[in-house]
Amino acid sequence: MALWVHVLVIFGALWLTIRLLQWYHFFLLDELPEFNRSVLEVMRQPLEDRIISISRAKYSTEYPASFMLVASMNPCPCGYYGHPKKKCVCNEYQRTHYMSKISGPLLDRIDLQIEVQPVDFDQMSSKAPGEPSAAIRQRVIAARMLQERRFKDEPGIHCNAQMTPSLLHKYAEPNAAGLEKLRDAMERMNMSARAYDRILKVARTIADLEGTADVLDHHIMEAIAYRNLDRPSYLGCSLGFFHPLL
Repeated sequence: MALWVHVLVIFGALWLTIRLLQWYHFFLLDELPEFNRSVLEVMRQPLEDRIISISRAKYSTEYPASFMLVASMNPCPCGYYGHPKKKCVCNEYQRTHYMSKISGPLLDRIDLQIEVQPVDFDQMSSKAPGEPSAAIRQRVIAARMLQERRFKDEPGIHCNAQMTPSLLHKYAEPNAAGLEKLRDAMERMNMSARAYDRILKVARTIADLEGTADVLDHHIMEAIAYRNLDRPSYLGCSLGFFHPLL
């Protein structure tokens, strides 16, 4: 009886996950390492292929799963590793064990890995206006429309995130200086082929947001800077992960 209950719970969670992805196209996971690792690993296929495949003895089926993943985590159990003012009380083993809860293949599929530094009092109390959300929205809409025009003759492709390797060479090839910077980063950080593709997609999107036709070296450098966990010298701070639809 307990086994059947366990199976039903798993099936119900899977069904709910599929429905959430189909309805909302958005996943927000706070305290990412606190989720069961086997559960997190299930996201590898939909992050890569934008589908969920379910195979049973007599049949198999696929569900569309094009979604945006936003996740956050601390750099260690106490949360203060790399903090500019507070001391971390975790030892090296605790920090390594905590970070190892998120597998390399899963992190490889996440486009943006951003350190979030603490905000000091002067910044919080500042009255200087920031860029309004309406202006940012217009810039994003313009970039998205540009991508729709770019891929109008490419069946099934609507945005940069969906580009295949051949389309990357066609639409996201960086200039000579950018290619050299990318080569240096790949060799120095020992990045994977998947990271290479994702850097080019992000760089192409940065160029689109600027309204630039070509992918230039500063677009490549900015895209590389968004992969914090690929750095050998990563010190840690609060992290935000972002797998975009754009």
